[in-house]
Amino acid sequence: MSVEKTVLITGSNGFVGRNLQVALSRLADVRVLCFDQDNNQHQLAEYLQEADLVFHLAGVNRPKDPEEFTVGNKELTENIVSLLEQQGRTPVVVMSSSTQAALDNPYGQSKRAAEECLLAYGARTGAPVFVYRLTNIFGKWSRPNYNSVVSTFCYNISHGIDITMSSPDNVVELIYIDDVVAEFLAVLQGERTASSETLTAGPTYRITLADLADSVSQFRSFRTTLKLPDMSDDLTRKLYATYLSYLEPDDFAYGLDIKKDHRGELAELIKSESFGQIFVSRTCGKIIRGNHYHDTKIEKFCVLQGEAAIRFRHLFSDETIDYRVSGAKWEVVDIPPGYTHHIENLSDQDMIVLFWANCIFDPQQPDTVYCEVKRG
Repeated sequence: MSVEKTVLITGSNGFVGRNLQVALSRLADVRVLCFDQDNNQHQLAEYLQEADLVFHLAGVNRPKDPEEFTVGNKELTENIVSLLEQQGRTPVVVMSSSTQAALDNPYGQSKRAAEECLLAYGARTGAPVFVYRLTNIFGKWSRPNYNSVVSTFCYNISHGIDITMSSPDNVVELIYIDDVVAEFLAVLQGERTASSETLTAGPTYRITLADLADSVSQFRSFRTTLKLPDMSDDLTRKLYATYLSYLEPDDFAYGLDIKKDHRGELAELIKSESFGQIFVSRTCGKIIRGNHYHDTKIEKFCVLQGEAAIRFRHLFSDETIDYRVSGAKWEVVDIPPGYTHHIENLSDQDMIVLFWANCIFDPQQPDTVYCEVKRG
C-alpha cells in the first residue's frame, strides 16, 4: 500500500501551477496544498510544515514596478528557505526558474538570486533541491501578452486580431507545458536525482517568430481548407492543441461545405497531405453511389447507419463480389485499386457512410474512372 505524499504548490493559480494541479489530482496517493497571492505568511508556514515536496512555482516576470522582481522572486524564495530552516525540515524542493537567470537584467538577476538561495539551502541542510532553468513554456491556460509569445499568437490569431513582430527572424526556444509537468512528476516519483547546479528539461524546440506565426495561422485557415498540417511533427501537434485551447466557447463548432444532389449529401471533414482525407455521406433509400475504379487511389468505407451492399468487380473479370454491411455492426471495407465498385443503400431509410481516401481529391487528376460494376 502506497504512502500518501503531501505536495505544496506555490504559484498554484499560475500557468504552470494550474497544469500541475490537474496532473497531481489524478494521483491517488498525493494530497495537494495550494499557495498563491490570496494566501498569507501564516498559511505558507503551515503548509511548509506539512509538505513532503514543494513545487516552488511562484514568481514575478512582468511587474509594473521593477522592485517587484526582488520581492516576488528573491525574497519569497528566501522566506520559504527561512521557514523550512526554522522548522528543521528538509522536504524535496523543486523550483521553476528561467533561462533569463543567465542575463543581467532585473528579472534575470532576481531569478538567479532565488536559484542561489535555494541551492545554498540544499548544500547546508542536505535537502534534495531541483532548480530548473526553463525556456519559453507554452500550452493551455498560458496568459496572452504575459507568459508566452505562443499564447499571444494563438489568442490573437484565433480571435482575428493582428499580430506584430519587430524581428520575425528571431529564434525562440520553446518547451511544452505537459513536458514540464512530466519532468516534475518524475521528481515526485523518485526518478530524478537532486543537483547542486541548475537543471534543464526537454524536449525543447527552436523556431523563428515568422515560422511560428505561419504555423498558427494555418490552424485558423483549417476550417476553410480542411487541410491539417503534419501532425506527426511533435511541435506542430503541441502547437495545435495550444491553439484550440484559446477558442471561445461559442466558437468550438464550424460548418461544412455540403454537396447535395438526388442521391443525398456529401461533405469533406479533414484533409492532410500525409494521410489523405476523410469524408461522410448521407445516401437516400435504394440509391447507388460509385460505379468507378481507381488506378492508385485506395479507400476505406464504414457504414455508420443503415444497410448496404458494397460490390466489386475486377477489371478483367465478370465475377461480382458482394459485401453486406450494416450500421448495426461497424466494420471497415477496403477498396483496392483496379476494382470497379459501388455502394447501394438496401433500405428505404437514409444511409450514413464514413469514407477515407489515401490522397486529397484533385479535380485535375481525380484518379476516378466511371465503370459499371454489373455488366450488361
